[in-house]
Amino acid sequence: MTSLFRAEIDAMTGYIPGEQPKSDSKIIKLNSNENPYPPSPKVKDVLQNFDWEWLRRYPDASATDFRKAVSEVLNVPTDWIIVGNGSDEVLNLVIRACTDVSRKVVYPMPTYVLYRTLVEMQPAQTIEIDYPQDYKLPIDELVKVDGAVTFIATPNSPSGHIVPVEDLRELASKLSGVLVIDEAYCDFAANDALSVVKEFENVISIRTLSKGYSLAGIRLGFGIANPKLLSGLYKIKDSYNIDAIACAIGTAAMRDQDYKNSCAEKVKISRERLSKDLEKLGFKIWDSQTNFLLTQPPQGNAEYLYLKLKEQGILIRYFKQEGLEDKLRIAVGTDEENKVLVEALSGLLK
Repeated sequence: MTSLFRAEIDAMTGYIPGEQPKSDSKIIKLNSNENPYPPSPKVKDVLQNFDWEWLRRYPDASATDFRKAVSEVLNVPTDWIIVGNGSDEVLNLVIRACTDVSRKVVYPMPTYVLYRTLVEMQPAQTIEIDYPQDYKLPIDELVKVDGAVTFIATPNSPSGHIVPVEDLRELASKLSGVLVIDEAYCDFAANDALSVVKEFENVISIRTLSKGYSLAGIRLGFGIANPKLLSGLYKIKDSYNIDAIACAIGTAAMRDQDYKNSCAEKVKISRERLSKDLEKLGFKIWDSQTNFLLTQPPQGNAEYLYLKLKEQGILIRYFKQEGLEDKLRIAVGTDEENKVLVEALSGLLK
């Protein structure tokens, strides 16, 4: 029987997200890098007082109120901001607008595996370059490929490391295509790459409210770039991609920076405590600028520990791919959740 799908779709595997337990389960969920703390109280106020009239109408196609809030917080003009149904949609817009079967997309590995899926859907040519063991950005190799799109996640997942701004600036200056700086975890990092975006017309920073703002459930992200770059993305963006509730919630959360920053600080403190506790158990821990840790069990039995923890109602992330077979990615939970995790691992290692 002739396939109903394009050959590229038949050939691809598709992105596999972290497992989502039922909402009423007592699972300790440390597999999707979600913020362990609730959203800003101002978000609750918006939901409780939301005008139902806005559900009858189409939403603002440009998410104007939310873009104004981002503009105020990050000190960038509103016309430098594009809003997406999660940052993943903005990543997809770049791929759709800038690539085709004859154009290359390049990124260092390991990194966010959705990049590969987006390229396969287009389709375009994928060039994956291995990170060295110290995770120093392989600038020369990336420049040599000179892709139509180059993805750099900083902080990176699953490694947790941050790419120095000077390395991003050097890379941007040598590329002829678009440099996408994926800053999904920047709210937990020591610095960001906004200065590089302002300097180069071919650079876009893509951010999300899923991590730092505890709003993974509403799917809201945005990109920051020169309007010349955004003009092509707007041509293919869905007219009403951001619903009215998400826009109102996101605006309130964005304007409550004090709350977001206080939660991020708590996560960073817990991150350091969890790191030390795991090191005492013999784990190797990579330095992290995110809300998760890349870890290597002392016996290298990562998959075994992942499965045994799952039996005990604790979800973490295991990637069965080259270079990660003996490692686990663990999201930072509350101190209570982290304590249960460490105690469970201690028992399993014994």
